[in-house]
Amino acid sequence: MEQIEFGGWPNCLRLANDQIELVATTDVGPRIIRLAFIGGRNLFKTFDATLGLSGGTEWRSYGGHRLWHAPETRPRTYAPDNGPVEHEWDGETLTLRGLERENGLEKEMMVTLDRSAPRVMVRHRITNRGPWAVELAPWSISVMAPGGRAILPHAEYRPHPDSLNPASPLVLWYYTDMSDSRWNWGRRYIQLRQDPAATSAQKVGFLNTKGWAAYVLEGDAFVTRFPYIPDARYPDYGCNIQTFTNSEMLEMETLGPISRIEPGGFVDHDEIWELRHADVTESEADIDALITG
Repeated sequence: MEQIEFGGWPNCLRLANDQIELVATTDVGPRIIRLAFIGGRNLFKTFDATLGLSGGTEWRSYGGHRLWHAPETRPRTYAPDNGPVEHEWDGETLTLRGLERENGLEKEMMVTLDRSAPRVMVRHRITNRGPWAVELAPWSISVMAPGGRAILPHAEYRPHPDSLNPASPLVLWYYTDMSDSRWNWGRRYIQLRQDPAATSAQKVGFLNTKGWAAYVLEGDAFVTRFPYIPDARYPDYGCNIQTFTNSEMLEMETLGPISRIEPGGFVDHDEIWELRHADVTESEADIDALITG
């Protein structure tokens, strides 16, 4: 680990092995602002208008990877993360810690970079520092660089009448347009393309029992793996995965179950990230090779 300047923030922390690197901010956050192969393009989106900014009372779209809590509502969800965060390094794991004073919630990311593989484990923790119990779901959001495509696996196909029960909920937002050309509704995969020329936003969510999702961009692939807990109560009609896009970026969003957190208690949500070099078309065979390879 080393301290570096990034994007105008003077106190960022860089973790790297021989293959990949990530950069976390400590002037604002907690945020992971860069994830890339060594010397490669940042797979996370940053916004020129907010690079290097800190302070203030309005929430800003810094980009990168952040921790929220669901369900989404104003003003609670949009508590600003514009101040400095505490950090600890034990030689293996970097812990980033910030407090939402408005909500009495402490947010932590515990980031462990594999020593020899292009893999990162991120444990997200929300601790209730307030005087009363709260009910929420941890919500992990990666803001991806533009021009790529999200890949989400839906339930295994089974023909009628072999299976008569529903497989999982598919959740739409009021602005979801299923006829939009950015969508590819396949037999085994849902794909959503980010288009800088788009004039509208799109979003969908569902219950992902496979426990993975991917984003592919110009020969690079970001794969995230996360828990699926049967019979858990997930937010937004039962979503543990969501994806959102507009003309600037695409978000890969994973969610944990809704939990009641007593004062002093906490809830965790884990993701494992893998980076791969892969040219992935929209074919199911290419996607299968990405995930199994």
